[in-house]
Amino acid sequence: MIVYDLACTDGHRFEGWFGSSADFEDQRARGLLACPSCGSGEVSKAPMAPAVPAKGNQRQEVLPAPATQPMANTPMAPEVQKALRQLAKVQAEVLKNSTWVGDRFAEETRRMHYGERDEAPIHGQASLAEAKALIEEGVPVAPLPFPVAPPDKRN
Repeated sequence: MIVYDLACTDGHRFEGWFGSSADFEDQRARGLLACPSCGSGEVSKAPMAPAVPAKGNQRQEVLPAPATQPMANTPMAPEVQKALRQLAKVQAEVLKNSTWVGDRFAEETRRMHYGERDEAPIHGQASLAEAKALIEEGVPVAPLPFPVAPPDKRN
């Protein structure tokens, strides 16, 4: 996994985890990246300092950041780590009973919404524009909290 500091055109900074640099570029090209603060799809890598640990005998105690000052590349609180692990576990369980429809996600959800096919749990890919259009039509959709690799791209 590669962790990138990302930024939108409005200056919001956030973190993104990717399988590779190519995965980041692919997701950005397909419009799958969006700023969690404003929803902007214009996302790019932000400058970030390399994480080079100090020698064991030169480490200094790091004071926690104030709660109002979020920081990238700092250790997560144990309760946040626990919550993320639980969320990932729930997502994995839900996806076991869901069918991958790939880039046909918008089309298939629309068909279910309008009664043109039986309702069933599905997941797939949609661009930001497709997702917004679905929401504007009243089609209930939501992004998954963690990226999902298409079946043909899994190790």
